[in-house]
Amino acid sequence: MWLRLAAMAALSFALRDAAAQTANTLSLDDAFARVAETHPDLRLIRSRADILSAERDGAALRPAFVVGATAENVLGSGAARGFDSAELTLTLASVLERGGKLDARRALAQHRIDALAVEREARRLDLLAEVARRYLAMVAAQRQRGIADADIAQRRRTVAGAKLRLQAGASPESVVLTAQAALARAELDRASADRRYLAARQHLAAMWGERDPGFGIVAADPLALPAIPEFSVLADGLQATPELAQFADQRRIGEARLQLARSEASADLDWQIGVRRLQENEDFALVAGLSMPLGSRAHAQPQIRAAEAELASLEIEREAKGLSLYSTLAEAHGRYRSAEIEVARLREDVLPKLAKAEAAAQRAYRAGAISYLEWAQLQSESTNARKQQLEAALDAQRALIEIQRLTGAPFVAAAQAQGMTP
Repeated sequence: MWLRLAAMAALSFALRDAAAQTANTLSLDDAFARVAETHPDLRLIRSRADILSAERDGAALRPAFVVGATAENVLGSGAARGFDSAELTLTLASVLERGGKLDARRALAQHRIDALAVEREARRLDLLAEVARRYLAMVAAQRQRGIADADIAQRRRTVAGAKLRLQAGASPESVVLTAQAALARAELDRASADRRYLAARQHLAAMWGERDPGFGIVAADPLALPAIPEFSVLADGLQATPELAQFADQRRIGEARLQLARSEASADLDWQIGVRRLQENEDFALVAGLSMPLGSRAHAQPQIRAAEAELASLEIEREAKGLSLYSTLAEAHGRYRSAEIEVARLREDVLPKLAKAEAAAQRAYRAGAISYLEWAQLQSESTNARKQQLEAALDAQRALIEIQRLTGAPFVAAAQAQGMTP
């Protein structure tokens, strides 16, 4: 199930868009595709698959036949001098495996190959989550620049108003200088956002090995947060996550190792058959041999106990991993809900009131009813509120990335279909 979900909506969050893109514009889907195609971690797993496939072919081979030749009664003394009494024996030998060793080897090799699919998907989801985080960093810098642009526009109006009052003799020059300092600080914030954008782009491009990136990103709104299921619903889906699915594969591998260890308790039979030429009367005779080592069961016991202990420890590891995933999901879900409320409250209540207050303060300042300090304080409050809203939205997006990494849930795709995200 999680394979289908991952293919449909893996780590897609509210930053996806349906707008037309230029050749030099990178969408989140484009970034996903580049990493899935080129990242060395995924290519390394494909190489390991080739190695394990070769090992499986080797494990499926039966014991080799051995052809031998034996010469007796040669280069001795007396009657055995030279080759006069030589007897030559030609043999064919091999090992008869008992206890199902061949099937156990095949099963172990095949289970190791099967486990690679889940391991690769888990690694792919981790990589896509990292791509989403780095892409989000670019979006964040882009939005921070937008906030800085709005702040600069506000500060420029303040500087213009302060100059008018200075010219009218209604305020000292220090007010103009203070307003200009605030404008310079806003311009510094914009420059810092630009630098963060370039650094985030370089960081993202490093995921597929691009050294000199020049792409831009599509317009995205991190404030558009999709509705997500309740925690109990998401927690129920944890059992299908690749991180836990790997334990099922590891258990199958462990059981195959245990079966192979148990098969070692059955001793193999070494057989040999051949023809001997009798020099004395130049006749031929059939020779055969059969041998079996003793104590095979005792020698196999340490390996059996080790395999059983490994299976038992695997159950404990799975339980610990399940608790860790549950805790991580709970923390991410709570963080998302909290940030979602904060974003909505700032959008619906705080920012509209601050916008009205700022407009009223601007009129009052020009009329001489309030001081520059009061107007500047309102401007700072408005800018800080927008920054707070953006930070809350970014925190929600990071939590959403983690939730989807853990569950592979398609709720974002569903939200988009309902027009909840751009």
